Amino acid sequence: MGAFDVAIEWLGTQPIVVLNDSARGRRVRIARHGACILGIEATIGGARVELADGHRDAAELATRPGSRFAVLAPFANRVADARYRFDGEQHDLMPGVAASARASRHGFVRDADFVIGAMGADAHGAGVLLATHVPPQTGYPFALDIAVGYTLAADGLALEATVRNVGNRAAPAFVGWHPYFRLGNDALASWELTLPAACVIRTDAGHIPLPGEAACQPLAQVPELDFRKPRAVGALELNHTYTELLADADGRVRTRLRDPASGLGIAVWQEHGVLLAYTGDTLERGARRSLALEPMESLPDAFNRPDCAQAIRLEPGAARTFRCGVEIDTP
Repeated sequence: MGAFDVAIEWLGTQPIVVLNDSARGRRVRIARHGACILGIEATIGGARVELADGHRDAAELATRPGSRFAVLAPFANRVADARYRFDGEQHDLMPGVAASARASRHGFVRDADFVIGAMGADAHGAGVLLATHVPPQTGYPFALDIAVGYTLAADGLALEATVRNVGNRAAPAFVGWHPYFRLGNDALASWELTLPAACVIRTDAGHIPLPGEAACQPLAQVPELDFRKPRAVGALELNHTYTELLADADGRVRTRLRDPASGLGIAVWQEHGVLLAYTGDTLERGARRSLALEPMESLPDAFNRPDCAQAIRLEPGAARTFRCGVEIDTP
């Protein structure tokens, strides 16, 4: 047997895909429901360390508090007032719902039971492909096929999400990922964050980006939110989207998180888009016990933004792929 293998385990009646890297002592658990990660284990000094603050049991997986490790599609983050206009037609994702209760977030596929497709392992990695269909529905009269591939390799875990328009009309669609990471049991405040962005997005009280160019604020104007050089998160409350990301020479943008006490670190990577950092202050379970680093193809409320319209437009028969993942740096 090689270093990599793939297997099926069970969480109640839920099949869980397990990707193993025995050479490095790493293990990734993926639920069919929502195609979300439940765990990312690494081995440090002979001990197992859980890097993912995912859903703990079948009940959490069903109710998805905090949308932990959710695949976000056909939109990521928020749609203002759950309404948007596309190709001149107004759409309401929550018809008949009172204004105080209107909150449309993170798309629909986090509630989907994906089909487990091809699974395999070779000398270079272990992977699985999961697929689901988004049918036309209230407020979203478009049809999409979504395929999510996970690959565990020597450098860590990669996610590849492909959205295909299988309807007969153009559709607004983009994806994101909502992972929460822990670096052992030390306090989040002590972890060092490095985020290679030039701007942060200004929002209103509901975390909806301001219109047009007013949304983009240079980090030089808000030094308390500037993590271009590594520094501790401290007591800062983050729920901010960063943009104008700077890629490394290999084309990957890396947002790094490191525990200086243990030397354990991760790098959340993406090829393009924006990155939302969230310290989890409003979580009902585990507030400020992990840090969400969310790579997204486009801005929150992109369905309502003319400056995002072309990037999220998907013509009939067309497909678009978003790649991101996490690299693991063990001491």
